[in-house]
Amino acid sequence: MKFAFSIYCFALLLWCHSALAQPTIPADRAAQVISPTVVTVAGTAKQAGSADGFGPAARFSRPMGIALAPDGTLYVADTNNHTIRRITPAGMVTTFAGTAGAQGSADGVGAAARFNSPVGLALDAQGVLYVTDAENQTIRKITPAGVVTTLAGRVGTKGNADGPGEQARFHYPHGIAVTASGIIYVTDTDNHTIRRITAIGEVTTVAGTAGKKGAADGVGAAARFFRPSGLAVNAAGTLFVVDNGNHTIRTISVSGDVRTLAGVAGKAGCTDGSGTAARFDWPNGIALDAAGTLYVADNVNSTVRRLTLTGETTTLAGSPRSWGSQDGSGPEARFEFPFGVALTADGTTLYVTDTKNQLIRRISLN
Repeated sequence: MKFAFSIYCFALLLWCHSALAQPTIPADRAAQVISPTVVTVAGTAKQAGSADGFGPAARFSRPMGIALAPDGTLYVADTNNHTIRRITPAGMVTTFAGTAGAQGSADGVGAAARFNSPVGLALDAQGVLYVTDAENQTIRKITPAGVVTTLAGRVGTKGNADGPGEQARFHYPHGIAVTASGIIYVTDTDNHTIRRITAIGEVTTVAGTAGKKGAADGVGAAARFFRPSGLAVNAAGTLFVVDNGNHTIRTISVSGDVRTLAGVAGKAGCTDGSGTAARFDWPNGIALDAAGTLYVADNVNSTVRRLTLTGETTTLAGSPRSWGSQDGSGPEARFEFPFGVALTADGTTLYVTDTKNQLIRRISLN
């Protein structure tokens, strides 16, 4: 389980000394402002397992990636169970693909398929689910009927080669996003690169150079990343990358120009602020709404952050390094190493995989 645990590896040695900046609310508006409300959708805190069931009766084992269908169905990469789970809007959890505890790489239908530490999830316009199968070094796809196939990469073979299908190579692929036209983007985490995959599995490198970690902005291969993690794409084709090892949020234009939106490379912390004044601590998942507002699971801070397109960063829910599992409003809520985020199309509800708590959480936004 190298990948599933490595994202936390050195982060726990750090401590956040920065004060959390709180926005000033005019007195005449204070009564109108309501903090986002956090509730638990599925699972029971600290109770790992693989049971299907309704709400708190369900069990997960290190849930990581999450994707949301237009009808409100959630899909979760249940990483340590090596399965993909499905949650109905009513809260019923079932296993969509794979079999708990049976890791492998087999294509097949539903329980006959095998995964090895699936991490990232993304849905296309036709309801096809794409999965970064991290320990298998492959990208998988699942039809709405549960048919699992391998789109790109060769099982168990690490590398960085571009090319079609099985000729391509990855090194612990992690985040994944799909455009409206069906182009797939992947954070190739241990290669420190961003990859592009066509619908037929042709893989190319968009930004970064394999094996060369760093923090430099620049165009294409001149840019540097350090274990990029979460990934999102807007309607214009701009990519938003959580540069996990650098503690920053990056953007990539359609021409491949990489820029740092928020945070400072190598400076972990928990400060709200604009651009380089903001601090993150090993952030992971990212989602964005139609207006361009970004939401980030700030993993070690155990908070959920909100960013504007100008890099203005605030803390939406949770309190930095105040770990726990309680529901509540804004800073009263607690998380423990949240990982993935998914947003409803109308931008009113955010779902979070609360990884160490073995929970799926919901945040009602205001």
